[in-house]
Amino acid sequence: MTEFATQTTTDGAAHLILDGAMTIYNAAEIKSQLVAALNTATVIELDLAHVIEMDTAGFQLLVMAKRESLRLGRTLRIVGHGPAVQEVIEFFNMAAFFGDPLVIPARQE
Repeated sequence: MTEFATQTTTDGAAHLILDGAMTIYNAAEIKSQLVAALNTATVIELDLAHVIEMDTAGFQLLVMAKRESLRLGRTLRIVGHGPAVQEVIEFFNMAAFFGDPLVIPARQE
């Protein structure tokens, strides 16, 4: 199960925190949260640091959110990249598309 929390930052951005999985099983729920945020805030910070699993449906939601933010003239920033999110973004070679800095951890052995 994925949980959502929305906060407002000091600069007025909506800070949306996703905690759990971004998969096909909860894609509709996540999509509605993302669309609602895009329709109500001009700046959205999407914190994915606590996402434990992401499949292609979850990745497609990120692409949709980024494209929709551009279409609406909004700003979407991914401010946290958990290991599952990093793995998928790197697999599809899409870091430049999102334009957010990825923190690459040192190799764990």
